[in-house]
Amino acid sequence: MAKQDRDRLDGRRALVTGGSKGAGEAVVERLREMGADVWTTARTMPANYELPDRFIEADTSTIAGVEAVAARIAKEGRLDILVHVVGGSSTPPGGFAAAGEEQWMAELNLNLMGAVRLDRALLPAMVEAASGVVVHVTSIQRQLPLHDATLPYASAKGALRTYSKGLANQLAPRGVRVNAVSPGGIQTEGYAEFLDRIAEGNDITREEAKQTIFDSLGGVPLGRFAKTEEIADLVGFLVSDRASSIVGAEYVIDGGTVPTI
Repeated sequence: MAKQDRDRLDGRRALVTGGSKGAGEAVVERLREMGADVWTTARTMPANYELPDRFIEADTSTIAGVEAVAARIAKEGRLDILVHVVGGSSTPPGGFAAAGEEQWMAELNLNLMGAVRLDRALLPAMVEAASGVVVHVTSIQRQLPLHDATLPYASAKGALRTYSKGLANQLAPRGVRVNAVSPGGIQTEGYAEFLDRIAEGNDITREEAKQTIFDSLGGVPLGRFAKTEEIADLVGFLVSDRASSIVGAEYVIDGGTVPTI
């Protein structure tokens, strides 16, 4: 294969969950730039979406939603690339006591079980073909959980990383590569909403809420959170042939937030 072709994904079919906005939208755009036939899923298709025939409206935090996505993809044939971006937190501030049973299950279904169920539905075809790539988007909160409002989210992402590593070890001998991307903060609309929740819940300004988050993380040496296109560039590399020997890894992209030795 020519050297320049290792960056291309021509002829490959990809599915990106949570691809309607934020990092997911950026990943969809990046993989299309690389030549892939990219499908995406989210609860609601954005108005005037460019390729509506490649959008599956579904809630992958539910069993029915996963079944709908799997059935639609199955009509097209097997996937070559599966990227799990969907995730988030809606837990109110207040620490562990603020999250009840319903909230915990909602966060686990959104951030963990959706990926587990979709993998179970779509990966057997990759295994049969002895070819495929999977990327799970985790979070640095699996190491640095923000206890005030996102403990259920952090716990789910920690479990997702453990699951991803075990899956990678099982599937690598069968020709399917699995890796994880662990972002810190990302500059998205969701981050802006999270700032507002922290500010309102603690009766502080938005800037003070931002500083509170930075302080709770021990600082961000880069001085800013990642841009969505930076997350997409990393995912694009991991699903390309340039990363053909990378298996079971977790790539942290957090501006230096997590201390390393």
